[in-house]
Amino acid sequence: MTRDEHLNDHWGSRLGVVLAVSGSAVGLGNFIRFPGQAAMNGGGAFMIPYLISLLVVAIPISASEWAMGRYGGRRGFHSPLGIYYAAGQRRPICGLCGGMFTFTAYVIDMYYLFVEAWCLVYALQYLGGLLAHVGLGFSLFPEIESGLNLGSSEAYGKAFESVSGASGDGALFSKAGWPVLATLALCTFANFFLIYHGISRGIERFCKMVAPLIMLCSLIVLVRVFTLGNPTGEEGRSLLDGLGFMWNPGSVRETLSQPAVWLAAASQIFFSTSLCTSAVCTYTSYVRPKQDVALSSVTATMANEFCEVCLGGMMILPPAIMFLGAAAADQIGSSFSLGFIVLPNVFGKMPAGEFFGFVFFSLLFFAAITSSISQLQPAVAFLKEALGWGHKRSVLGCVVAVLVGSTCVCWFTENLTALDSFDFWSANFAPFLCAIVQTSIVAFIWGLNGLQKELDQGAIVKLPRFIGPFIKYVTLPYLAAIFAFWLWKNSADRVESLLASRSAQLSTFFLLLVLIAMFLTSLYAVRRWKREELLAAGQEGKSENNE
Repeated sequence: MTRDEHLNDHWGSRLGVVLAVSGSAVGLGNFIRFPGQAAMNGGGAFMIPYLISLLVVAIPISASEWAMGRYGGRRGFHSPLGIYYAAGQRRPICGLCGGMFTFTAYVIDMYYLFVEAWCLVYALQYLGGLLAHVGLGFSLFPEIESGLNLGSSEAYGKAFESVSGASGDGALFSKAGWPVLATLALCTFANFFLIYHGISRGIERFCKMVAPLIMLCSLIVLVRVFTLGNPTGEEGRSLLDGLGFMWNPGSVRETLSQPAVWLAAASQIFFSTSLCTSAVCTYTSYVRPKQDVALSSVTATMANEFCEVCLGGMMILPPAIMFLGAAAADQIGSSFSLGFIVLPNVFGKMPAGEFFGFVFFSLLFFAAITSSISQLQPAVAFLKEALGWGHKRSVLGCVVAVLVGSTCVCWFTENLTALDSFDFWSANFAPFLCAIVQTSIVAFIWGLNGLQKELDQGAIVKLPRFIGPFIKYVTLPYLAAIFAFWLWKNSADRVESLLASRSAQLSTFFLLLVLIAMFLTSLYAVRRWKREELLAAGQEGKSENNE
C-alpha cells in the first residue's frame, strides 16, 4: 500500500481524536503506575519533580508532537518513520530515528497485553464471586474458590504469583496458567480486531464507547473511597491520613537529590501521556489538514492529568493506608504489587468489596485496551510505510511480531524479569532518548517558525508564541540534564542487575534483535524514498527541458 492510499483515512471528528489520544494516555499508568511511583519515590515529595515535568515537558512536547503528526499526515506519512522524515526536511537520519523509536510501540505492546490479561482475569474472578450469591460462581485462580477474599497479604501475593507466573520461568505454560494465556489470546484478538477496522470505524468508535464507561467506573470507586468510614476504629486511620501519605512531602531535600526520582517523574509523564512512545504523533497524523491541534493537545494532556492526579492519586493509596496502615507502604515494592496484591487485600476488607473489585479491574481492563491499541497503530503504520505492505498484511505481520514478544514475556516470568526489562527499556529509557531527539529535530531542523505555523493553522485558540523557544531553551536542556545525571549515577546499577540475571540478559538480547530489525527496515525505507525522490526530480527535469 502506498502512502497516497492513506490520505482519506481521518478521524471522524475533533472529539474523536481527543478521546482517542486521551484514551491512549488514560490507562494502567494513571491508575496503578502513578500511585506506585509516587509511593516508591517519596510520596508528596515526588509531586515536585512530577509537576515540573508536566509543565516543562508534557505540555510543550504534546503541542509539538500534535503539530509534527499533522504535518507528516498532510504529506501522506502516518508512522514516526515517515513523520520524523518529513519534519526533518527529508533527512535520512531523521527518518531512521523515527523508525527506531517505533521500537517503543512494539515492545510496550508485547508486555502491555500481558498485564491487560491480568486485569481481565481479576475482573472475571470478582465477577465469579458476585455470581456465587445466585449459585453461578466460578473461579479462574487455581485452588481458590469464586471471588477473591483471601484474608492475608501472603495469600494475595501467592495468588498474583500464580496468575503472573512469577514463581518460575515457563510457569504459565503449565495447567495453572491457562486462564492468563486464554485471556491474553482474547485481549490480542480484541486489539487487532479494532486496529484492523481502522481509525474512524475501529479505534474512534471504540474510544467514544468506552470513555464514558471508564469515567463512570472511576467515579463509582472514587465515591466509595470518599464515603468510607474508619474501618478499624483506630486513631490515625482515616481518609485524611490516607491522602496525607500520598500528598504530604516527606524528606524533600533527600528525595530531590536522587536523579532516579527525576527520571521516574519524567518517565511517568511520558508513560501516562503516551508522549514520545510513537502513539500521539501517529494518531495526530490522521487529523484533517485544517483541524485544530493547538487546543486539542492541551485538552488531551489535561484530561490525562485529571484522571491520573485527581482519580488515580485519590482512589488507590488512601484506602490502602486506611485498611492496612503502614503495612500497605511496606508491601509496595512495585506498581504491580500495589495493583494486584495490595488493592485486592483492601477490597477483601471493604464492605461490598467484591463489587468494587469488579468495577475497579473492569476499569483497568477497558483503560488498558485504549492504551494498547494506541501502541499497535504506529506498529502497523510502520510496516505499511517501511515495506509498502497493504493493511491486512501489515496487521498480520504486527500480530506475529507482538505474539513472539509476548511469548518471551510469558516464558521468562520468574520475578517478572522479562516484563521488567521490557518496561525499563521501552517505557523509561527509550522515551527519554526519543524526547531529546524529537525536540532537537523541532528546534534545529524543522525550525521554530515551522512549528508555530503548524500550530496556528486551524487553531481554535492559538498557543503563546514562546512555546517554540521554550522547547529549545528549557525543555531540551532539562531532558538532557536529567538523562545525563541518571547515566552518571544509576547506569552502573542497571548494568549490575542485568549481569546478575540470565533471564534479564536473554530478554535484553531479544530486545536488541528487535531494535536491529527496526533499524534495517527503516534504512531500507528511507533509501527507497530517496530513490523515488531522485527519480521524480529527474523526470521533472526532463519535462522542463522538453518544454
